[in-house]
Amino acid sequence: MHPQFDRSQLIIKPLDQRIHDLSVDHQLSLDADPTPLDDSAGQRLDQIGERLVAAKSVGSARLMLMGAHVIRAGVAQHLIDMMQRGLISHIGMNGAGPIHDYEMARIGATCESVARYIKTGEFGLWKETGELNDIVSQGVAAGLGLGESIGKAIEESDYPYKEYSVLAAGYRLNVPITVHIGIGYDILHQHPNFDPAAFGTGSYRDFLSVCDTVSNLENGVFLNYGSAVMGPEVYLKALAMARNVAHQHGKKIANFTTAAFDLLPIQGDLDREASRSDPQYFYRPWKTVLVRTVADGGESFYVCGDHRATIPNLRRCAIKASTN
Repeated sequence: MHPQFDRSQLIIKPLDQRIHDLSVDHQLSLDADPTPLDDSAGQRLDQIGERLVAAKSVGSARLMLMGAHVIRAGVAQHLIDMMQRGLISHIGMNGAGPIHDYEMARIGATCESVARYIKTGEFGLWKETGELNDIVSQGVAAGLGLGESIGKAIEESDYPYKEYSVLAAGYRLNVPITVHIGIGYDILHQHPNFDPAAFGTGSYRDFLSVCDTVSNLENGVFLNYGSAVMGPEVYLKALAMARNVAHQHGKKIANFTTAAFDLLPIQGDLDREASRSDPQYFYRPWKTVLVRTVADGGESFYVCGDHRATIPNLRRCAIKASTN
């Protein structure tokens, strides 16, 4: 075996010694008017909102896979409200998402300056955040997935800001909130109490939960929110598995809607893959979410904009569609 780093040498400091970049004051109220979008984006959101309502009416999947910046955007109450209304039936996060969700619920603040703390080797090494590792180990030992372990712990806690926790709301509402990790990607993996076997088992349970949701994607909706790799790749593998089983029973998973939301302006015909000579070819939300997986009858949309604007506007459009 190659030489191993001794984690017992690490100094772990309490969160009250960290300067936080975001506080609970950043959370958007449901009553706040969403930031206006241009007419083109607004029209696409109207259509996506209508598809979410239609999918709900027939009991098809309304799946959202997202990057951690969505949690950092302060739109937790909007996501929770959409879950309560049945507009979203499953949310999947990368490994950083639950960290921000948990810290916000526990101390009303999250995020640190990498530039500041990497210089001294303090980045990510905070005591209370590391306690998530124990929460996951206990939850997985009890048979839960990674997301459900964290959601249950937050929901059953006395954390003062847990009304902003998407994971706690998922546990409370019985809406799957799943977490899809890569070892070494997240600050939890730096801590001496990180158990890779527990996280691997929990995250794989969560992947199989996504596969189950994608099995019900016919006439449904898949939203890829601010995830360039995890969302498209987890969705792609889940769809392959779901279609494999569906085809054995003479069924198809082809008629559904996909949408990618991101800050990146992309140029070209979004209904066709970029050429291999174009660097945009390697942007997975385009070729995977918008083209390849809907080639047999689905329809896709791309919305470029800040998540802090697009999620509140999407919620408003879906509520409008549900009342028409």
